[in-house]
Parts: sequence; structure tokens; C-alpha cells
Amino acid sequence: MTDQNHPQTEPKPESHVESRAKSQTEPVQSATFTKAVNAEIRRAADMGIYDIRGGGAKRSVPHFDDLLFLGASISRYPLEGYREKCATNVTLGTRFAKNPIKLDIPITIAGMSFGALSGAAKEGLGRGATAAGTSTTTGDGGMTEEERGHSDKLVYQYLPSRYGMNPDDLRRADAIEVVVGQGAKPGGGGMLLGQKISDRVADMRDLPAGIDQRSACRHPDWTGPDDLEIKILELREITGWEKPIYIKVGGARPYFDTALAVKAGADVVVLDGMQGGTAATQDVFIEHVGIPTLACIRPAVKALQELGMHRKVQLVVSGGIRNGADVAKALALGADAVSIGTAALIAMGDNDPKWEDDYQKLGTTAGAYDDWHEGRDPAGITTQDPELAARLDPLLAGKRLANYLKVMTLEAQTIARACGKSHVHNLEPEDLCALTIEAAAMARVPLAGTDWIPGKGI
Repeated sequence: MTDQNHPQTEPKPESHVESRAKSQTEPVQSATFTKAVNAEIRRAADMGIYDIRGGGAKRSVPHFDDLLFLGASISRYPLEGYREKCATNVTLGTRFAKNPIKLDIPITIAGMSFGALSGAAKEGLGRGATAAGTSTTTGDGGMTEEERGHSDKLVYQYLPSRYGMNPDDLRRADAIEVVVGQGAKPGGGGMLLGQKISDRVADMRDLPAGIDQRSACRHPDWTGPDDLEIKILELREITGWEKPIYIKVGGARPYFDTALAVKAGADVVVLDGMQGGTAATQDVFIEHVGIPTLACIRPAVKALQELGMHRKVQLVVSGGIRNGADVAKALALGADAVSIGTAALIAMGDNDPKWEDDYQKLGTTAGAYDDWHEGRDPAGITTQDPELAARLDPLLAGKRLANYLKVMTLEAQTIARACGKSHVHNLEPEDLCALTIEAAAMARVPLAGTDWIPGKGI
């Protein structure tokens, strides 16, 4: 009982600061102004110029890992892997070209330039693609003899820069890919820093050696789809209507871009999501422009279907493809083939931990891909330095790439067989379910355990 003459004093309420100090032993880092964000603010304040790097988006976005296949059981029977065939072949460019490209596997090598990559790396890509029965692509800056000489099927990229472009090389190619956009930088041009512009690169691109170069963000001789149609006809005339004409767009407005590419006369549409890599561009482009690869496919397929062109105009999807499961999922969503870039370089030996000491000296680490634009790649792949480039054995690199492509194909076949399919192209959306609401909405397949597709019918 309280003494009437000595009443108890009410304890003084703790201040917010005192309460926080007791309940928390360590300070909390801001979720908005993280250490990485703060470091970039300080760098921008020191340098007064935007950050440039190579590679693809590092942020986490919905991807193929958010989808699962529904294997066969009673309602469908799986195929026996050792006795029943599951085909993987694909033909690209069947719409107008006299000589469409016939591939053994639905995995192609994306465009990566000589300049961004060493001559040995370009040779390795050609060797690996040829051994696996698929195609490789030149990238910006023209065609090297290493790549043409070791690529059974070579796609020539025709970019806004027109660096290294000449009609003779157009005719020597097996297909032409008109690059309108790239997933890492839709609406933006590429960069090649001066330290990677060797005498040979400069000669091929008609540029001064050692001077930073920026590629244009749009083609100089057209401003819209009508002009694109004229350009496609010009390319067909130059090559005698023999070569398939691809149109490559960065993932931004896939429904409209696909429809316009088809109406302009494309044989193939290449759709590159934001996880696709680049030799070098502004970091703000890589992380904040474009949409995830997973979100690109179904709108593009819808455009093709509404035009009556699905499977008549082939759809190639790129941007973050890593394994056979990714391949199978892209095909199930409606693609005819996929294209890989970053994964191909890793298969050949790029960003290998065995070079970790050298990466540390560059202020980075294996797997960060922060060194691609600087031309000092310890693996000898994204460099023009003769001593570093000599580290890469193109024969071994080609063998490693061929092994990787073989494994990817086998994995895609395994999944297709498990779903009861005799061809990987027989995979379809109803073979899939999604683990997250976001992935279900983007891929337009049901959320796992339900029949709900978010946004369907809205």
C-alpha cells in the first residue's frame, strides 16, 4: 500500500532515443541509402560523370527460376529417355529467305563484337557453336576472319554505328541481324573505351586508335517502321534474297515492337530482355531501363499470334539464359530459340575464380563483371591486350563452349521428355506454373496449386 505522506513518483517515460538504444545493439543501415548507394553518390560527386560498366543487370527481377514444369504422370505419359526421341532442331528464317538457317539445337550465340572481345574469344565462339551445330553472331564493328573461318553459320549484325559494315561481308554471312535495340540499354548506344581500340579494331571501324568510341542509339537512315521496311528490302536486294533478316529489339514494348518488325518484313525477331549483357554502357541504363526477359515473351508471342505469324516468323529470346531449364521455359512460353552471351563467355573461362588475384588487383572479384569495359580481363576474353589475350586458348575455349551447349540441350530434352513431348518445340504454357504472383502475371501461367492467372481477362 502506498504511504499517503510519501506518494510514489511515476517513472519518467523513456525518450525515443533511449528506448531505441536499449532495444537495438547495432545501428540499422538505411534500406534506401545503402552503402552501395552512398558510395555511388560519393563517386558521382567526386568524378562528375556517370558510371560506366559492362555486363548485365545485377538487381533481382522475376526470372525463369520463378517457373516450374508440370511433369507427366497419369494424365500424360512421359517419354522414355533411352528409347524415344526428343528432337531439338530449329530452322530460322523460313518466311522469305531462300536459304534459311538450319540448326541442330535451339540455342544460338548472341552478338558480341571484336573490340569488346579478343580475336581468340571470337574464334572460340565460332569453334564452339560449329561443334554444337548452331550459329554465332558478329556484334558491332564488322566481321573477323577468325570468326568467319570457324563459324559454320554466322549472323552479321547491322547496327546503327555501321562500324565495319560493307556489302561483301553482308554477302559472306549466313543471316543479317538488324539491331534496333539491346536489352541492357533499350534506347541507348554502346561504348568502347579507348584502351580497347587497338590498331586492328580502329582499322576495322575506321576510328582513331586509343580514343573512346560511342555507338549511335538509332540508325541514321530511318525514323520509323516504314523506313525499316525499306532498309530490309535494300538488304534483301544486296544479298539476293538469300539471307534471313533478323530484327533485334531490346525488351521495352515487346508487343508493338514485334508487330512492327513483322509488318516491316522480318524473317526472325530477336527479343533481348534487361538481363542481357553489354560491353559497356551507363550503369543507370543497365539497372533502370527495360523489362525482365520473362516479361517480354508472352506479349511478343501474342503479337505473332494475332498476325497469324507465330512459328512462321521465328522468335529468339535472349537475356539471362543460363541452363537447359531456362531454354525449355522460354520455348514453352512460345519462343523458337534462345540466344546466350554472358553464359557463353563464362563457359569459355571468363570471370573464373582461378584469376581471383588478378581480379582483386583490378578492384573487383570474379563474377562481378565490372572489368569487361576496361580491357584488362585476366581471362583474355574481354580485352585487346596481346599478353592477356594470349592466355585464352581458342581450341580449348571452343571445346568448353560446345560441352556447355551440349549439356543445356540435354537438360532441355530431359524436361521435354518428362512432359511427354517428342520435340522441345511441343512444350507449351500449360506445362508450366509459377511460384510468385509476379511471375504468374508476366508469364501468364497459373500460380502453383491454383488456376489463377493474375490479370487475365482484365
